[in-house]
Amino acid sequence: MNMAEPVGPKSADLERDMVQLGERARDAAALLATAPTEKKQSALRAMATRIRASQAQLLEANANDVERAQGAGKPASFIDRLTLTPGRIEAMAKGLEDVATLPDPVGAVMANWQRPNGLDFTRVRVPIGVIGIIYESRPNVTADAGALAMMSGNAAILRGGSDSHDSSTLIVECLQAGLADAGLPKSAIQMVPTPDRAAVGMMLKGLNGTVDLIVPRGGKSLVGRVQDEARVPVFAHLEGICHIYVDKAAGLAMAVDVITNAKMRRTGICGAAECVLIHHDVVASHAPAIIGALQSKGCEVHADPAVGAVSGSVVPAGNDDWGKEFLDAVIAMKSVSGLDEAMDHIARFGSQHTDCIITDDAAAAARFLNEVDSAIVMHNASTQFADGGEFGFGAEIGIATGKLHARGPVGLEQLTTFKYQVRGCGQIRP
Repeated sequence: MNMAEPVGPKSADLERDMVQLGERARDAAALLATAPTEKKQSALRAMATRIRASQAQLLEANANDVERAQGAGKPASFIDRLTLTPGRIEAMAKGLEDVATLPDPVGAVMANWQRPNGLDFTRVRVPIGVIGIIYESRPNVTADAGALAMMSGNAAILRGGSDSHDSSTLIVECLQAGLADAGLPKSAIQMVPTPDRAAVGMMLKGLNGTVDLIVPRGGKSLVGRVQDEARVPVFAHLEGICHIYVDKAAGLAMAVDVITNAKMRRTGICGAAECVLIHHDVVASHAPAIIGALQSKGCEVHADPAVGAVSGSVVPAGNDDWGKEFLDAVIAMKSVSGLDEAMDHIARFGSQHTDCIITDDAAAAARFLNEVDSAIVMHNASTQFADGGEFGFGAEIGIATGKLHARGPVGLEQLTTFKYQVRGCGQIRP
């Protein structure tokens, strides 16, 4: 396996190669659409076996990626996302096996009905086709994305970040070997073989009509480019500006625990809380403990004057703190007059990703869950549960905040569409 730093081909060759990549994916997708569940499950288990058997090579390849990233001055958080360890490789293999245990959505009957004229209508799930997945530095996304696309009957074209090229290349080779072991086409999972950014533009244009869907997974600049340039449908979220509203009927201990976890468990993920809104009736009783718990974990709190008045150790919030995705140990905090102002603030500054209410008032919780227009709305739970695995989807290919087709964690079911099967016995329309 050649682990040398990749060099992009000339533009004419690149366009030819990318179109051929798409054509191979389209042909593989046609075969996957009718592949038996057992064969797809067998492929996933074989992929896991190949990943485990390649641990030494994966660690060596990843060391090359990490060394280049460190030489380029990448921050520690980036290096952590890029790094593979024996434990992370095992988790990757286990994730493949977990996907194999999930119900196959392809062919599932969504609805069935009969008309008075005797026609029988069935709506069934079918694969989307060819999915282009564009992501950044985390090598494990390569395995997750390939597995979810294949199990849902779709072919995948993967374009990972150049920083993880050696790791992702070897992972894809393991996935393709697993496909071959199960008698499925290796071209069902392909990786764009160049770091040339022009390849991304070609994917976004659809590769001569062979790409049916684009899923970007990464930072704001990547997702923004995809949403701006794509000529095919996109599942994505631009930012995860997640809010937690502490209602006047919120228990203090729960508020402290949930907010601390929602912010500090992992600060750099899209489900991390970025803003806390506190009912003014409980600012004095609740804010000091919440702020103290966050600060004890190393979090910097930017607060409005009402919250700052009960805690002198906060940073005064500026206008740009509202609607900001910090992705770091920083959080904004604001006093609000009640549920209506909290929901107005979320509507104005949120990103329709994940928002939460903490309250023992069932009526307030019901209003929040019904009226907040976000992909995921929560009651008394950490926003860090905004994850496909935590939803029972096995894994996710990303979070979608759009309103068409898929919303929230994108798992197997969300990677399918549907068609209608109509059965008759010679009916003609009058």
